Amino acid sequence: MQCAHLKQGRILPFLFNFLYVWAQIRQFMIDLRSDTVTRPTKPMLQAMFEAEVGDDVFDEDPTVKKLEAKAAALFGKEAGLFCPSGTMTNQVGIKAISQPQQEVICDQSSHIYYYEAAGLMFNSGLSVRLVAGDRGRITSRDVLENINPESIHQPPTGLVALENTSNKGGGSYYKLETAKEIAGVCRQHNLKMHLDGARIFNALAETGESPSAWGNLFDTVSVCLSKGLGAPVGSLLLSNKEIVAKARRIRKAFGGNMRQSGYLAAAGIYALDHHINRLKEDHARARALGKALAGKSWVKELLPVDTNIVVFVLQDSMPVAKFLETLKREGILAVQFGRQAVRMVTHLDFDDDMLEKTIRILQGIVE
Repeated sequence: MQCAHLKQGRILPFLFNFLYVWAQIRQFMIDLRSDTVTRPTKPMLQAMFEAEVGDDVFDEDPTVKKLEAKAAALFGKEAGLFCPSGTMTNQVGIKAISQPQQEVICDQSSHIYYYEAAGLMFNSGLSVRLVAGDRGRITSRDVLENINPESIHQPPTGLVALENTSNKGGGSYYKLETAKEIAGVCRQHNLKMHLDGARIFNALAETGESPSAWGNLFDTVSVCLSKGLGAPVGSLLLSNKEIVAKARRIRKAFGGNMRQSGYLAAAGIYALDHHINRLKEDHARARALGKALAGKSWVKELLPVDTNIVVFVLQDSMPVAKFLETLKREGILAVQFGRQAVRMVTHLDFDDDMLEKTIRILQGIVE
C-alpha cells in the first residue's frame, strides 16, 4: 500500500508537468477559430488535480455541488446543473420549460436554431418562429408581433430565447434595458424565457451589468465555461430548484450524466474565480484585429467588433479557401463563417505577441 502511494506521489506530478508541457508545445499555431480551443492554464490544471470528487450520478461529488451552487448564486438562482456542453444546457433548459407543439421565438441566427442539429424539434417537439433581428438581437416589439393568436391552426407561443452575446452577430450583445422590455412582454403573455448565455460574461464585461440582474429576468439560464472563461469542458443550467430537478431527469435521458466530474467542475470554479476580469483583454485584441482589417481592399464588409468575435466578408476576388490557406501557411487558423465570411475569435491563449504577428500577416496579404 505504501509503495502504491509512493508511486502515485511520483506519477501525478509527472502527468501534471507532461500535460502542461504538451499544451505549450501545441501553441505553435495561432488558433483563432474559436474561444473553445483554449487549454487549461497551469494553475487550472493544478486545481483539477487537487479536486475532491465523488460519483455525481449518486449526488456525491462535492466539487460539482460547489460549482453549481456558486454559479447559481452569481446569477441569483436557486440551483444549477453541470452538463458537458452548452448545447445540452440549452436543450435541457428549453425542454424543462416547454411543452411539445409549442413555439419558441428567437432570432433567425440563434445558436439554438442554427447550430444545435434541429434539437428544438427533435428533443422538445417545438416549432420555431424566426425573427430577423439586428445582428442576432431582437426587441420587445419583435416578440409582441410574433406571438401567435389562439388558433388550432398554429402552435401556441410558449417561450422566448435570447442569445447573449450573439455568435452569428459577431459578438453583439444586449443591454439589460432591452431584455427587461422583452421580459415585460413575456410576463403579460405568460411566456417563459431562456437565456443562451454561452458568452454572457463577455457581454457583462462591456456593460458592467451584474449577472444577477440578468438571471432574475429568465426562467432558465445557460452559461458556458469552456469559451472565454477557458475551462476545458462544461456548461451550467441555472434556474429554480423545481426546474433544475426536472432538468436533472432530462439530462439523464439525454445521456448527460457524468461520474467523477468534479475534476472538470474544479476547472469551472477556477475559471469563475480567475478568468472573468481578464475578458476585456480579449476584446481589446479583437478590436485591434478589426482595426487591422478595416480598409483592406480584399475586405468587403467588417462587422462592428463589440466583444471577442471578429467577422468579416471577403471580396469575391479573394476566395475564402485561398484566404484561409494563406493564413494557415503562416501559422494562423481562422474559420469560414458563411459563403465569403471569416470569423476570428480572441481568447485566453491569444496574447499580444500573437496579435502582433497576426496583424503583420494580415497587412501583408494582397489580392
